[in-house]
Amino acid sequence: MLPGFFPQVGTDLTDIVVPRKITIRELGGCMGPIWPSYYGDCHCLLFMMDAANPTQLSASCVQLLGLLSAEGLAEASVLILFNKIDLPCYMTIEEMKSLIRLPDIIACAKQNITTAEISAHKGTGLSEVMHWLQDTHRPDR
Repeated sequence: MLPGFFPQVGTDLTDIVVPRKITIRELGGCMGPIWPSYYGDCHCLLFMMDAANPTQLSASCVQLLGLLSAEGLAEASVLILFNKIDLPCYMTIEEMKSLIRLPDIIACAKQNITTAEISAHKGTGLSEVMHWLQDTHRPDR
């Protein structure tokens, strides 16, 4: 897991250093109505989708499309995290990309979009997330 990062329903602030300090604000999905009040300081967006919950996929996609169309996030780099790949019932990244029509989303989005498969529980893929944060949140960007 990211140091000090534990997913929750409300909001949470976490500072990580990669090598400079980055503040991560976690906003749970049910907090969607207040998300726009946090766009002002957002340079990068990490959007987590549950790869083990196909019934939630369409709602997550709607939330993602709303974020990508938000004027305040037009300049933000986006990392879509397909989480829970450690569970036996997870969908493959290919299945998820197909179901949400990710190639079409990427083609139409203003933002640079990257994807990663992770297990927040086991830590799988989190080093790639840290590298993405480090590369994306450089001072010259």
